[in-house]
Amino acid sequence: MTSQDLHDRPLDDRPLQDRPLQDRHRRVLPRWVTTYYEQPLQPVSATGRVVTDAHGRDHLDFFAGILTNSLGYGVADFRRALDRQLDTGIVHTSTLYLIDAQVRLAERLAEQSGIDDAVVFFVNSGTEANDTALLAATCHTGSNHVIALTDSYHGRSLTSTAVSGLPGWRPSPYSPFQVTFASNGRTSPSGDEHPPADPAADLEAQLAGQAPPAALIVEPVQGLGGFHTPPTALLQRYARIAADHEAVLICDEVQTAWGRTGRAWWGHQLHRLKPDVITFAKGIANGLPLGGVIARRDILDSVAGKSISTFGGNPLACTAALATLDHILDHDLQHNAETAGQSLLAQLRRLAADHPHLADARGQGLMLAVDIVDPRSGRPDPDAARAHVETCRAQGLLIGLGGRHGNTLRIAPPLTVTRDEIEEATRILAAAARHHAPAPATA
Repeated sequence: MTSQDLHDRPLDDRPLQDRPLQDRHRRVLPRWVTTYYEQPLQPVSATGRVVTDAHGRDHLDFFAGILTNSLGYGVADFRRALDRQLDTGIVHTSTLYLIDAQVRLAERLAEQSGIDDAVVFFVNSGTEANDTALLAATCHTGSNHVIALTDSYHGRSLTSTAVSGLPGWRPSPYSPFQVTFASNGRTSPSGDEHPPADPAADLEAQLAGQAPPAALIVEPVQGLGGFHTPPTALLQRYARIAADHEAVLICDEVQTAWGRTGRAWWGHQLHRLKPDVITFAKGIANGLPLGGVIARRDILDSVAGKSISTFGGNPLACTAALATLDHILDHDLQHNAETAGQSLLAQLRRLAADHPHLADARGQGLMLAVDIVDPRSGRPDPDAARAHVETCRAQGLLIGLGGRHGNTLRIAPPLTVTRDEIEEATRILAAAARHHAPAPATA
Protein backbone atom coordinates (compact mmCIF):
# COMPACT_ATOMS: atom_id res chain seq x y z
CA MET A 1 0.00 0.00 0.00
CA THR A 2 1.30 3.46 -0.90
CA SER A 3 0.82 6.80 0.83
CA GLN A 4 -1.61 7.69 -1.98
CA ASP A 5 -3.68 4.61 -1.14
CA LEU A 6 -3.79 5.71 2.48
CA HIS A 7 -5.02 9.15 1.49
CA ASP A 8 -7.71 7.69 -0.76
CA ARG A 9 -9.25 5.57 2.00
CA PRO A 10 -12.50 6.91 3.53
CA LEU A 11 -11.86 9.11 6.54
CA ASP A 12 -12.70 7.78 9.98
CA ASP A 13 -15.72 9.62 11.44
CA ARG A 14 -14.90 8.83 15.07
CA PRO A 15 -13.94 11.74 17.38
CA LEU A 16 -10.49 13.04 16.50
CA GLN A 17 -8.78 11.84 19.67
CA ASP A 18 -10.08 8.27 19.11
CA ARG A 19 -8.78 7.87 15.57
CA PRO A 20 -5.52 6.13 14.67
CA LEU A 21 -2.59 8.53 14.34
CA GLN A 22 -2.14 7.37 10.73
CA ASP A 23 -5.64 8.60 9.83
CA ARG A 24 -5.14 11.89 11.66
CA HIS A 25 -1.83 12.31 9.79
CA ARG A 26 -3.45 12.02 6.37
CA ARG A 27 -6.29 14.35 7.37
CA VAL A 28 -4.05 17.31 8.25
CA LEU A 29 -0.81 16.80 6.26
CA PRO A 30 -0.32 17.16 2.49
CA ARG A 31 -0.53 14.05 0.30
CA TRP A 32 3.13 14.40 -0.65
CA VAL A 33 4.32 13.98 2.96
CA THR A 34 4.94 10.27 2.51
CA THR A 35 5.67 7.65 5.15
CA TYR A 36 7.36 4.27 4.97
CA TYR A 37 5.48 0.99 5.45
CA GLU A 38 1.91 -0.17 4.92
CA GLN A 39 1.37 0.52 8.62
CA PRO A 40 3.61 3.55 9.34
CA LEU A 41 5.99 3.34 12.27
CA GLN A 42 5.41 5.56 15.31
CA PRO A 43 8.60 5.76 17.40
CA VAL A 44 7.95 6.51 21.08
CA SER A 45 11.34 5.92 22.71
CA ALA A 46 14.90 4.97 21.82
CA THR A 47 18.27 4.11 23.28
CA GLY A 48 21.57 3.31 21.62
CA ARG A 49 20.65 2.25 18.10
CA VAL A 50 17.26 0.75 19.06
CA VAL A 51 13.93 2.50 18.47
CA THR A 52 10.78 1.30 20.24
CA ASP A 53 7.44 1.81 18.50
CA ALA A 54 3.96 2.52 19.89
CA HIS A 55 3.29 -1.24 20.11
CA GLY A 56 6.35 -1.85 22.26
CA ARG A 57 8.36 -3.49 19.47
CA ASP A 58 12.08 -2.78 19.21
CA HIS A 59 13.78 -1.95 15.90
CA LEU A 60 17.47 -1.67 15.11
CA ASP A 61 17.77 1.71 13.39
CA PHE A 62 19.99 1.50 10.32
CA PHE A 63 18.71 4.68 8.68
CA ALA A 64 19.31 7.11 11.58
CA GLY A 65 16.50 9.53 10.78
CA ILE A 66 17.91 9.86 7.23
CA LEU A 67 21.57 9.97 8.37
CA THR A 68 20.79 12.55 11.05
CA ASN A 69 21.08 10.76 14.39
CA SER A 70 24.86 10.51 14.14
CA LEU A 71 25.37 9.29 17.69
CA GLY A 72 22.19 7.26 18.07
CA TYR A 73 19.91 7.76 21.05
CA GLY A 74 20.26 8.44 24.76
CA VAL A 75 23.91 9.53 24.68
CA ALA A 76 24.73 10.78 28.18
CA ASP A 77 27.31 13.47 27.39
CA PHE A 78 25.12 14.83 24.58
CA ARG A 79 22.16 15.06 26.96
CA ARG A 80 24.27 16.76 29.63
CA ALA A 81 25.37 19.43 27.17
CA LEU A 82 21.76 20.19 26.25
CA ASP A 83 20.73 20.24 29.91
CA ARG A 84 23.44 22.81 30.68
CA GLN A 85 22.11 25.08 27.95
CA LEU A 86 18.50 24.55 28.99
CA ASP A 87 19.45 25.42 32.57
CA THR A 88 20.41 28.91 31.40
CA GLY A 89 16.80 29.44 30.31
CA ILE A 90 17.97 30.55 26.85
CA VAL A 91 16.87 28.30 24.01
CA HIS A 92 16.49 30.99 21.38
CA THR A 93 17.70 34.52 20.69
CA SER A 94 18.17 34.85 16.85
CA THR A 95 21.20 36.14 14.97
CA LEU A 96 20.41 39.71 15.99
CA TYR A 97 22.29 38.94 19.21
CA LEU A 98 25.70 37.49 20.01
CA ILE A 99 25.54 33.74 20.63
CA ASP A 100 28.60 32.20 22.25
CA ALA A 101 27.94 28.62 21.05
CA GLN A 102 27.31 29.86 17.51
CA VAL A 103 30.62 31.73 17.35
CA ARG A 104 32.55 28.79 18.82
CA LEU A 105 30.95 26.39 16.35
CA ALA A 106 31.64 28.73 13.42
CA GLU A 107 35.29 29.06 14.45
CA ARG A 108 35.61 25.30 14.61
CA LEU A 109 33.94 24.64 11.25
CA ALA A 110 35.89 27.37 9.49
CA GLU A 111 39.13 25.79 10.69
CA GLN A 112 38.03 22.26 9.75
CA SER A 113 36.88 23.32 6.30
CA GLY A 114 40.29 24.06 4.83
CA ILE A 115 38.75 27.02 2.96
CA ASP A 116 40.85 30.17 3.00
CA ASP A 117 39.31 33.15 4.83
CA ALA A 118 36.24 31.03 5.62
CA VAL A 119 33.05 32.39 7.14
CA VAL A 120 30.00 30.43 8.28
CA PHE A 121 26.28 31.16 8.07
CA PHE A 122 23.86 28.95 10.01
CA VAL A 123 20.37 27.96 8.88
CA ASN A 124 17.92 25.19 9.80
CA SER A 125 18.26 22.53 7.11
CA GLY A 126 20.16 21.26 4.10
CA THR A 127 17.60 22.84 1.80
CA GLU A 128 18.23 26.27 3.32
CA ALA A 129 21.98 25.71 3.23
CA ASN A 130 21.93 24.96 -0.50
CA ASP A 131 19.57 27.88 -1.12
CA THR A 132 22.05 30.19 0.59
CA ALA A 133 25.01 28.76 -1.32
CA LEU A 134 23.25 29.20 -4.66
CA LEU A 135 22.16 32.73 -3.73
CA ALA A 136 25.75 33.66 -2.89
CA ALA A 137 27.11 32.06 -6.08
CA THR A 138 24.70 34.01 -8.28
CA CYS A 139 25.49 37.27 -6.47
CA HIS A 140 29.22 36.60 -6.68
CA THR A 141 29.26 35.80 -10.41
CA GLY A 142 26.31 37.77 -11.81
CA SER A 143 24.98 34.59 -13.46
CA ASN A 144 22.02 32.29 -12.76
CA HIS A 145 23.46 29.35 -14.71
CA VAL A 146 24.14 26.29 -12.51
CA ILE A 147 25.80 22.97 -13.35
CA ALA A 148 24.40 20.01 -11.39
CA LEU A 149 24.70 16.25 -11.65
CA THR A 150 22.20 13.65 -12.76
CA ASP A 151 20.55 11.71 -9.91
CA SER A 152 21.43 14.47 -7.44
CA TYR A 153 19.20 15.77 -4.66
CA HIS A 154 19.76 19.15 -2.99
CA GLY A 155 16.50 19.93 -1.14
CA ARG A 156 12.78 20.64 -1.45
CA SER A 157 12.59 24.40 -2.17
CA LEU A 158 12.07 25.97 -5.60
CA THR A 159 15.78 26.71 -5.99
CA SER A 160 17.11 23.41 -4.62
CA THR A 161 14.64 21.22 -6.53
CA ALA A 162 15.58 23.11 -9.71
CA VAL A 163 19.16 21.82 -9.45
CA SER A 164 18.20 18.32 -8.29
CA GLY A 165 18.75 15.67 -10.94
CA LEU A 166 16.15 13.16 -9.74
CA PRO A 167 13.02 13.77 -11.83
CA GLY A 168 10.62 12.49 -9.16
CA TRP A 169 11.91 15.09 -6.71
CA ARG A 170 11.63 18.08 -9.07
CA PRO A 171 7.88 18.81 -8.88
CA SER A 172 7.69 22.31 -10.34
CA PRO A 173 8.22 23.07 -14.04
CA TYR A 174 9.45 26.53 -13.04
CA SER A 175 13.01 27.39 -12.13
CA PRO A 176 14.93 30.50 -11.11
CA PHE A 177 18.03 29.03 -12.78
CA GLN A 178 19.34 27.99 -16.12
CA VAL A 179 20.51 24.45 -15.27
CA THR A 180 22.92 22.23 -17.16
CA PHE A 181 22.96 18.63 -15.95
CA ALA A 182 26.20 16.70 -16.22
CA SER A 183 26.40 12.92 -16.03
CA ASN A 184 27.21 11.41 -12.63
CA GLY A 185 29.03 8.61 -14.45
CA ARG A 186 26.03 6.33 -14.17
CA THR A 187 23.17 8.20 -15.85
CA SER A 188 23.18 10.39 -18.94
CA PRO A 189 21.96 14.01 -18.88
CA SER A 190 18.88 12.86 -20.80
CA GLY A 191 18.07 10.39 -18.01
CA ASP A 192 18.88 7.02 -19.57
CA GLU A 193 21.19 4.42 -18.09
CA HIS A 194 23.97 4.92 -20.63
CA PRO A 195 26.25 7.86 -19.75
CA PRO A 196 28.25 9.57 -22.50
CA ALA A 197 31.56 7.95 -23.41
CA ASP A 198 33.29 11.13 -22.20
CA PRO A 199 30.96 12.92 -19.74
CA ALA A 200 33.35 15.86 -19.23
CA ALA A 201 33.58 16.49 -22.97
CA ASP A 202 29.79 16.23 -23.11
CA LEU A 203 29.52 18.91 -20.40
CA GLU A 204 31.90 21.21 -22.27
CA ALA A 205 29.81 20.76 -25.42
CA GLN A 206 26.64 21.62 -23.48
CA LEU A 207 28.25 24.77 -22.08
CA ALA A 208 29.40 26.04 -25.47
CA GLY A 209 27.54 29.22 -26.38
CA GLN A 210 25.74 29.46 -23.04
CA ALA A 211 26.10 32.10 -20.34
CA PRO A 212 29.02 31.40 -18.00
CA PRO A 213 27.99 29.16 -15.09
CA ALA A 214 27.74 30.62 -11.61
CA ALA A 215 28.28 27.33 -9.81
CA LEU A 216 28.92 23.63 -10.01
CA ILE A 217 27.09 21.83 -7.18
CA VAL A 218 27.97 18.21 -6.36
CA GLU A 219 27.34 15.62 -3.66
CA PRO A 220 30.56 13.67 -3.02
CA VAL A 221 28.33 10.63 -2.48
CA GLN A 222 24.83 11.02 -3.86
CA GLY A 223 22.33 10.55 -1.06
CA LEU A 224 18.78 10.11 -2.30
CA GLY A 225 20.30 9.06 -5.62
CA GLY A 226 21.19 5.73 -4.03
CA PHE A 227 24.57 6.29 -2.33
CA HIS A 228 26.30 6.32 -5.71
CA THR A 229 29.86 7.72 -5.58
CA PRO A 230 30.66 9.62 -8.79
CA PRO A 231 34.10 8.75 -10.20
CA THR A 232 36.84 10.88 -8.67
CA ALA A 233 38.54 11.58 -12.01
CA LEU A 234 35.23 12.77 -13.44
CA LEU A 235 34.49 15.16 -10.55
CA GLN A 236 38.01 16.55 -10.79
CA ARG A 237 37.52 17.24 -14.51
CA TYR A 238 34.19 18.91 -13.78
CA ALA A 239 35.88 21.04 -11.11
CA ARG A 240 38.52 22.17 -13.61
CA ILE A 241 35.82 23.07 -16.12
CA ALA A 242 34.02 25.09 -13.45
CA ALA A 243 37.25 26.84 -12.49
CA ASP A 244 37.97 27.67 -16.13
CA HIS A 245 34.59 29.45 -16.20
CA GLU A 246 35.25 31.13 -12.80
CA ALA A 247 32.26 29.26 -11.38
CA VAL A 248 31.93 28.53 -7.67
CA LEU A 249 32.41 24.89 -6.61
CA ILE A 250 29.74 23.96 -4.04
CA CYS A 251 30.13 20.63 -2.25
CA ASP A 252 26.83 19.50 -0.76
CA GLU A 253 27.98 17.69 2.40
CA VAL A 254 24.53 17.42 3.98
CA GLN A 255 24.83 13.61 4.15
CA THR A 256 28.58 13.03 3.82
CA ALA A 257 30.21 15.20 6.50
CA TRP A 258 31.47 14.45 10.03
CA GLY A 259 33.29 11.23 9.14
CA ARG A 260 30.30 9.25 7.89
CA THR A 261 32.18 8.16 4.78
CA GLY A 262 34.85 6.59 7.00
CA ARG A 263 37.91 7.47 4.98
CA ALA A 264 37.30 11.20 5.17
CA TRP A 265 35.92 13.83 7.55
CA TRP A 266 34.45 15.70 4.58
CA GLY A 267 33.09 13.75 1.62
CA HIS A 268 34.89 15.97 -0.87
CA GLN A 269 38.19 14.73 0.52
CA LEU A 270 37.42 11.35 -1.05
CA HIS A 271 37.84 13.07 -4.43
CA ARG A 272 40.61 15.51 -3.48
CA LEU A 273 38.37 18.45 -4.38
CA LYS A 274 38.91 21.99 -3.12
CA PRO A 275 35.46 23.52 -2.72
CA ASP A 276 34.78 27.23 -2.52
CA VAL A 277 31.60 26.50 -0.58
CA ILE A 278 30.55 23.62 1.69
CA THR A 279 26.95 23.08 2.74
CA PHE A 280 26.00 20.90 5.71
CA ALA A 281 23.07 19.87 7.93
CA LYS A 282 21.60 16.53 9.09
CA GLY A 283 24.12 14.76 11.32
CA ILE A 284 25.86 17.80 12.78
CA ALA A 285 23.52 18.18 15.78
CA ASN A 286 22.39 14.56 16.28
CA GLY A 287 18.78 15.30 15.45
CA LEU A 288 18.32 18.96 16.33
CA PRO A 289 17.61 21.15 13.28
CA LEU A 290 20.79 22.88 12.13
CA GLY A 291 22.41 23.49 8.78
CA GLY A 292 24.80 25.96 7.31
CA VAL A 293 27.23 27.21 4.71
CA ILE A 294 31.01 27.51 4.97
CA ALA A 295 32.51 29.64 2.21
CA ARG A 296 35.21 32.08 1.27
CA ARG A 297 34.34 35.46 2.71
CA ASP A 298 34.29 37.17 -0.70
CA ILE A 299 31.61 34.73 -1.88
CA LEU A 300 29.25 34.97 1.09
CA ASP A 301 29.84 38.70 1.48
CA SER A 302 28.74 39.21 -2.12
CA VAL A 303 25.11 38.91 -0.96
CA ALA A 304 24.08 42.55 -0.97
CA GLY A 305 22.31 44.20 1.91
CA LYS A 306 21.50 42.64 5.27
CA SER A 307 20.12 39.29 6.31
CA ILE A 308 19.33 37.32 9.44
CA SER A 309 18.25 33.83 10.39
CA THR A 310 15.60 33.70 13.08
CA PHE A 311 16.29 30.13 14.16
CA GLY A 312 19.55 29.30 12.35
CA GLY A 313 22.44 28.95 14.78
CA ASN A 314 20.26 29.12 17.87
CA PRO A 315 21.99 28.39 21.19
CA LEU A 316 20.48 24.94 21.75
CA ALA A 317 21.21 23.61 18.26
CA CYS A 318 24.77 24.97 18.29
CA THR A 319 25.38 23.45 21.71
CA ALA A 320 24.09 20.14 20.33
CA ALA A 321 26.44 20.43 17.36
CA LEU A 322 29.48 21.12 19.52
CA ALA A 323 28.62 18.12 21.71
CA THR A 324 28.10 15.92 18.65
CA LEU A 325 31.43 16.87 17.08
CA ASP A 326 33.20 16.35 20.42
CA HIS A 327 31.67 12.89 20.78
CA ILE A 328 32.60 11.88 17.23
CA LEU A 329 36.21 12.95 17.74
CA ASP A 330 36.60 11.75 21.34
CA HIS A 331 35.35 8.26 20.43
CA ASP A 332 37.03 8.09 17.01
CA LEU A 333 33.69 7.39 15.32
CA GLN A 334 35.13 8.17 11.91
CA HIS A 335 37.32 5.08 12.31
CA ASN A 336 34.30 3.09 13.49
CA ALA A 337 32.41 4.23 10.39
CA GLU A 338 35.23 2.91 8.22
CA THR A 339 35.71 -0.47 9.92
CA ALA A 340 32.01 -1.16 10.56
CA GLY A 341 31.19 -0.01 7.04
CA GLN A 342 33.79 -2.30 5.49
CA SER A 343 32.40 -5.25 7.44
CA LEU A 344 28.81 -4.52 6.43
CA LEU A 345 29.73 -3.87 2.80
CA ALA A 346 31.53 -7.21 2.63
CA GLN A 347 28.36 -8.89 3.90
CA LEU A 348 26.20 -7.05 1.36
CA ARG A 349 28.51 -8.14 -1.45
CA ARG A 350 28.28 -11.76 -0.28
CA LEU A 351 24.49 -11.50 -0.25
CA ALA A 352 24.50 -10.02 -3.76
CA ALA A 353 26.71 -12.86 -4.98
CA ASP A 354 24.21 -15.39 -3.59
CA HIS A 355 21.03 -13.64 -4.73
CA PRO A 356 20.71 -12.46 -8.35
CA HIS A 357 17.93 -10.01 -7.44
CA LEU A 358 20.47 -8.03 -5.36
CA ALA A 359 22.84 -5.94 -7.46
CA ASP A 360 25.69 -3.45 -7.13
CA ALA A 361 26.38 -3.50 -3.39
CA ARG A 362 28.33 -0.29 -2.82
CA GLY A 363 29.09 2.57 -0.48
CA GLN A 364 31.51 4.61 1.57
CA GLY A 365 31.85 4.14 5.32
CA LEU A 366 28.34 3.97 6.77
CA MET A 367 26.60 5.06 3.55
CA LEU A 368 25.83 1.68 1.99
CA ALA A 369 23.38 0.53 -0.65
CA VAL A 370 22.27 -2.39 -2.77
CA ASP A 371 19.85 -2.36 -5.69
CA ILE A 372 16.85 -4.68 -6.04
CA VAL A 373 16.35 -5.85 -9.62
CA ASP A 374 14.43 -8.39 -11.65
CA PRO A 375 17.03 -11.16 -11.91
CA ARG A 376 15.87 -12.16 -15.39
CA SER A 377 15.94 -8.74 -17.04
CA GLY A 378 18.20 -6.82 -14.67
CA ARG A 379 15.59 -4.04 -14.59
CA PRO A 380 15.00 -2.04 -11.39
CA ASP A 381 12.25 -3.54 -9.23
CA PRO A 382 10.93 -0.85 -6.88
CA ASP A 383 7.98 -2.99 -5.71
CA ALA A 384 10.39 -5.72 -4.57
CA ALA A 385 12.56 -3.09 -2.88
CA ARG A 386 9.59 -1.82 -0.87
CA ALA A 387 8.77 -5.42 0.05
CA HIS A 388 12.33 -5.89 1.34
CA VAL A 389 11.97 -2.79 3.50
CA GLU A 390 8.68 -4.11 4.91
CA THR A 391 10.21 -7.50 5.70
CA CYS A 392 13.22 -5.92 7.39
CA ARG A 393 10.91 -3.81 9.54
CA ALA A 394 8.88 -6.91 10.49
CA GLN A 395 12.14 -8.58 11.55
CA GLY A 396 13.22 -5.53 13.58
CA LEU A 397 15.47 -3.56 11.19
CA LEU A 398 14.85 -0.07 9.82
CA ILE A 399 16.49 0.80 6.49
CA GLY A 400 15.79 3.37 3.77
CA LEU A 401 14.85 3.54 0.10
CA GLY A 402 16.24 5.66 -2.72
CA GLY A 403 17.71 5.69 -6.20
CA ARG A 404 16.42 7.06 -9.48
CA HIS A 405 13.91 4.21 -9.72
CA GLY A 406 13.18 3.77 -6.02
CA ASN A 407 14.76 0.30 -6.04
CA THR A 408 17.79 0.99 -3.84
CA LEU A 409 18.03 -0.15 -0.22
CA ARG A 410 19.91 2.55 1.73
CA ILE A 411 21.69 1.48 4.89
CA ALA A 412 23.16 4.16 7.18
CA PRO A 413 23.23 3.40 10.91
CA PRO A 414 24.49 5.84 13.54
CA LEU A 415 28.28 6.18 13.69
CA THR A 416 28.20 4.43 17.08
CA VAL A 417 26.96 1.13 15.60
CA THR A 418 28.54 -1.98 17.13
CA ARG A 419 29.88 -5.21 15.63
CA ASP A 420 27.03 -7.21 17.19
CA GLU A 421 24.48 -4.85 15.63
CA ILE A 422 26.15 -5.23 12.23
CA GLU A 423 25.85 -9.01 12.59
CA GLU A 424 22.17 -8.76 13.58
CA ALA A 425 21.38 -6.43 10.67
CA THR A 426 23.19 -8.77 8.28
CA ARG A 427 21.11 -11.72 9.54
CA ILE A 428 17.88 -9.79 8.91
CA LEU A 429 18.99 -8.58 5.48
CA ALA A 430 19.90 -12.15 4.53
CA ALA A 431 16.51 -13.43 5.72
CA ALA A 432 14.75 -10.76 3.66
CA ALA A 433 16.83 -11.65 0.60
CA ARG A 434 15.91 -15.33 0.95
CA HIS A 435 12.25 -14.52 1.55
CA HIS A 436 11.98 -12.39 -1.59
CA ALA A 437 14.23 -14.46 -3.86
CA PRO A 438 12.28 -15.11 -7.08
CA ALA A 439 11.39 -18.73 -7.78
CA PRO A 440 13.70 -20.43 -10.29
CA ALA A 441 12.47 -20.30 -13.87
CA THR A 442 10.93 -23.58 -15.04
CA ALA A 443 11.82 -25.20 -18.32
